[in-house]
Amino acid sequence: MTVYRIGEAAELLGVSVDTVRRWTDAGKLSADRDEAGHRVIAGTELAAFARSLGEDPEERSEFSSARNRLRGIVTAIVKDTVMAQVDMQAGPFRVVSLMSREAVDELGLEVGSTAVAVIKSTTVVVERSPQAGARGGAGK
Repeated sequence: MTVYRIGEAAELLGVSVDTVRRWTDAGKLSADRDEAGHRVIAGTELAAFARSLGEDPEERSEFSSARNRLRGIVTAIVKDTVMAQVDMQAGPFRVVSLMSREAVDELGLEVGSTAVAVIKSTTVVVERSPQAGARGGAGK
């Protein structure tokens, strides 16, 4: 079984180590102790908890088939006469969108504003990180 230390879980969830500790202390996220006495979280438990964090009904749209929604802050906008590039930071992830200048203006996007990147793609490549969850080993 793959397990994660508190710091690894915090990095994966995009929160501080103190936040994960508070969640485990409050019983919102269960953790055990490893042989060295460090708190560890089972990969399946962390996955279920992460999924619950993404189930915010305010972030969903009843009028869209897209399920990948990343809330973040606009960090840069580059416009020309027709097109614009909008850069966002959604937790540890940089998201870049190319759209019409008209769309940027109509949405009122500006650096520092909050936005949601809605991603719908027929091709999503998933890679396994060699560092993440290394304590459990592959296929366990």
